[in-house]
Amino acid sequence: MYRMDSKPPWGDNLYYFFKWSCISCFIGMLVGAVGMVFGHGVIWATDFWMNHSWTLYLAPVSGVFIVWLYQVFHEEKNGGTNMVLESISSNREVTPATGPLIFISTLLTHLVAGSAGREGAALQLGGCLGNQIGRLMDLDEKDKKIAVMCGMSACFAALFGTPMAAGVFALEVISIGILYYAALVPCLFAAFIGAGISKLCNLKPERFLLESVPAFTPKMAVLTVILGILCAVVSIVFCVVLHQSGRIYKKYFPNSYIRIAAAGGFLILLTLMVGSRDYNGSGILLVERCMEGEWVSPGAFLLKMIFTGIVLGAGFKGGEIVPTLCVGATFGAAMGQIFGIDPALCATCSMAALFVGVTNCPIATVLLAFEMFGYEAMPYFAVIVAVSFTLSGYYGLYSSQKFIYSKIRTEYINIKSH
Repeated sequence: MYRMDSKPPWGDNLYYFFKWSCISCFIGMLVGAVGMVFGHGVIWATDFWMNHSWTLYLAPVSGVFIVWLYQVFHEEKNGGTNMVLESISSNREVTPATGPLIFISTLLTHLVAGSAGREGAALQLGGCLGNQIGRLMDLDEKDKKIAVMCGMSACFAALFGTPMAAGVFALEVISIGILYYAALVPCLFAAFIGAGISKLCNLKPERFLLESVPAFTPKMAVLTVILGILCAVVSIVFCVVLHQSGRIYKKYFPNSYIRIAAAGGFLILLTLMVGSRDYNGSGILLVERCMEGEWVSPGAFLLKMIFTGIVLGAGFKGGEIVPTLCVGATFGAAMGQIFGIDPALCATCSMAALFVGVTNCPIATVLLAFEMFGYEAMPYFAVIVAVSFTLSGYYGLYSSQKFIYSKIRTEYINIKSH
């Protein structure tokens, strides 16, 4: 421990900087390349099911194969993203099979039009690769945790094209109220390199720039606060749907093979009942429609929640982030029509509000909004993110996420998300 009157440890700081500059650049290049391949694979799978509608009917078969894969590698109890988070907050190890399994199983989920994203899978893929690189380099336990965070940042940035948000997200998502500043330089370096590799390999970043933004008047500020309150409620409902769907499946279908086959059947049945493929896949096409001002059903956000809960709750693999953005976009567009405000503006604000409501990462969310939607609507994003974060309580997508400090008091609480 250094005393205030002792000589500043410049040597240690320089050693840390050069050491992690080298390690993070290596992780960024390797994980960024893998993330780029994964991203192109998801795009191919999405294009395939959109042009071959019959793949939907293979959902039960695909699900059974996913369960079989995890059992073959003895990963039935693999905690996915929660396991990656626990490897940083505690000493739990990320198993080597996590990366290859989530890579293949996510592609299989997308190939049969399952309602899932890719960025949540990226956290597992990147975290696994970062952990393995840390082991090969014989890093100690503390440095290995930084390597895991670097991998998460690099893969998230490679897939989404938002390096600032990806770099901070890995620092913020583990323990709400505490930032892992020791990983700041490594995660940002890895994120920018990962995003750069994807760009060089023609994996386009997600961008939904607003054409015009109205002045942030007192009236607009009040409407933004109201929208933020509503989005906080929707984010809580979405978290409950995802968590409860898994519990309900396990209650009525204890056998994992029957459970996921039944979920595949439910997906087929629900798709036929709705009469549309709008709610299959990640939902990015619905987001695009909202941003272009096209009419979207007022109940679209509820249907997207149900589709996502049916798929992910049963054991299909994939991320929750893009479905979350889809729920936010469709809800925001509907509210924009009610409020008489530009639906595209409400859609972007609601996407940010839903993201922070389910991840509890306000700093990363604001940066994500800036990178995805531009800086012109900065007051709207800042206000709605703050409101949704505060009112969404202690719910979250990841059950291993810890709230170290209270959202409403300067008080140490150390509880897990609901």
